[in-house]
Amino acid sequence: MKTMTCRDLGGPCDQAHRGEDADAVINAQDKHLKAAEKAGDATHQEARDAMKGRWRHPKKSLGWYNDMKKKFADLPED
Repeated sequence: MKTMTCRDLGGPCDQAHRGEDADAVINAQDKHLKAAEKAGDATHQEARDAMKGRWRHPKKSLGWYNDMKKKFADLPED
């Protein structure tokens, strides 16, 4: 297991997301941003909008995705 924070993934806070692979952490971040948006947390809105854009345009966002996968791979195991 490895851990990345909301901030590591482009968000504004230090909420930790743990997972066996980068995809699990990215999906946890997406859920976190959705919950923050639903709760009216404006501090997460910019990151939520960016995440929505990545899901809608995956080819365009491949650079971000590959960067996060590398960042995750470079992390030590928890």
